Amino acid sequence: MDLVDVIYGLMFHLDDYLAGFIIQYGLLVYILIFAVIFSETGLFVLFLPGDSFIFACATFAAVGLIDIWALILICFIAAFVGEVVNFYFGRTWGRKIYSRAEKRFIKKENVEKAGEFYEKYGGKAIILSRFVPILRQFTPFVVGIGDMSYRRFMVYNLIAVVLWIGLISAGGYFFGNIPIVQHNFTIVLILIVLVSLLPAVIAYFKAKKEI
Repeated sequence: MDLVDVIYGLMFHLDDYLAGFIIQYGLLVYILIFAVIFSETGLFVLFLPGDSFIFACATFAAVGLIDIWALILICFIAAFVGEVVNFYFGRTWGRKIYSRAEKRFIKKENVEKAGEFYEKYGGKAIILSRFVPILRQFTPFVVGIGDMSYRRFMVYNLIAVVLWIGLISAGGYFFGNIPIVQHNFTIVLILIVLVSLLPAVIAYFKAKKEI
């Protein structure tokens, strides 16, 4: 199983991929969970479906294939540490990376969008951006470039991760195995991604209208 197969499975056949992975590799699924959440949060990996991935894992936890408390703990550690790493990148190398962004894997436009979001919402942006793909990858980086203290960042980061992991895992655990959800699981996962992107889309069109 190569990296391309993993990425394709996570994006388009998440439930089938996870079920097969759990059956074949057992406890190694916890390493996969940590890798996905940490990479999406801390390494600017935009194509990993963090929200739908946690939701899907929680549905498997509801039927006993994954331990729900292990899932929550691993996701919490991965997301929290990932965001700290992201913040550290911004604090240590942010300005140099940003100046070369067009030539690297980090696009200036994504950094600028996160910067505008942070300017508008301040420290609360760390909490709000946790629920919006792309913004959650770049907001900690932008905050790190700024003057927010480590202590203040840690408080916001803690609140953001608790809310994000708690709400999504609870949703998957308690509602993921309802028959109508099970029969339309792929559609539900796509809807989760679309809903999470909605605030960014609204903000984009609102900005375009104001120009």
